[in-house]
Amino acid sequence: MIYKVLYQKDQIVNPRRETTQTLYLKADNLVEARKLVEDNTPYNIEFIQELTGNSLAYEKQSPDFKLSTFPSNN
Repeated sequence: MIYKVLYQKDQIVNPRRETTQTLYLKADNLVEARKLVEDNTPYNIEFIQELTGNSLAYEKQSPDFKLSTFPSNN
C-alpha cells in the first residue's frame, strides 16, 4: 500500500500548516509506515493517509510524487 505522510521537519517547534511537508512511502500497513518514518527521520508526523484508487491516481499526477525509501523498507 502507498501512504502519504504529512510531517514537520522539527519536533521541537510547534507545527504550522505553512511548514507542513509531504512524503510518500510503500508499507504493508499504517503502523509499519509510521515506524519507518519514526525510525529513519527526526520528523514530527502530523498525519498518515493510505492512498488508494482515485486518491492515489490524483497524487501520482503531482510532480512532487516520489516514493521515499528507507533501509528497512523493501
